Amino acid sequence: MKVILASPRGFCAGVNMAIEALELALQTLPPPIYVYHEIVHNKYVVEHFKARGVTFVDELIEVPHGATLLFSAHGVSPEIRQIARDRRLQAIDATCPLVTKVHLEAIRYAKEGYTILLIGHEGHDEVIGTMGEAPEAIVLVESPEDVARLQIADETKLAYLTQTTLSVDDANRIISKLKERFPQINSPPKDDICYATQNRQEAVAKLAPDAELTLVLGSQNSSNSQRLAELSAERGVPAFLIDGAQDINLDWFTGVGTVLVTAGASAPEVVVESVLDFLRQRFDAQIEVRSLREEAVSFPLPRELRSIATPRDAASGLTR
Repeated sequence: MKVILASPRGFCAGVNMAIEALELALQTLPPPIYVYHEIVHNKYVVEHFKARGVTFVDELIEVPHGATLLFSAHGVSPEIRQIARDRRLQAIDATCPLVTKVHLEAIRYAKEGYTILLIGHEGHDEVIGTMGEAPEAIVLVESPEDVARLQIADETKLAYLTQTTLSVDDANRIISKLKERFPQINSPPKDDICYATQNRQEAVAKLAPDAELTLVLGSQNSSNSQRLAELSAERGVPAFLIDGAQDINLDWFTGVGTVLVTAGASAPEVVVESVLDFLRQRFDAQIEVRSLREEAVSFPLPRELRSIATPRDAASGLTR
């Protein structure tokens, strides 16, 4: 069997930063350490940190007054920040800067009196946080069909933003409909969809046709990982989204000679290696790395941690 290993794949700069922030908090701050929601949408990562004593919460009432709390890479609303202040929590903001950019755009448009159409998925942590910046001004748009149902009072004061982890193709279909119906609609100065999301989607789009099966490493609640599997399926190549080698079904490989392996932006390289080891042992797989572009993006640690940061290493083993 031949395995095409897609590159780029796996952790993006925002995920790296969030995980390094949590790792540094564990090493240098007194326990317990709390995280609001999952630090990133990946089962392996969350279980790794749970085993090391981190407590993940969905409500800040679960966090004792004065405790240390990390906000996840997906960002939070102003309401959550205020609750954290009211409870005197030692908050560390590990929000991805690309998500923060969308928040700031929402605030700016709202202050200027715009109605903001947010393209994204209802219930996603990032969407909840962004909508919380200006709930009276933001309308969620999930599909091209939603565009026809929009009722806008002033079409001259209209703008759109996007969730950073969307499918580029899906977002463009909605944006095209918006521009068709509202020719004067304002758009952000730069594309909101994350560079890493776009790069991983581009790799699958170009490499999947060379394979008969695609394995995407990522969790079911990872929006960007879901999109990778969908992109492969749209090109006629069956795809399975898995957390690791333990999820593999041998029946998938019947008659398959070439497999594409990739990973969503929140999936650690250690789970990729476990799958490659499985394929080598079971099928004597030969690995061919195909790199479409290099990524050299990095983000600084949250300001709350910079004074205690030492030269970065990947002590958790998750970023290698």
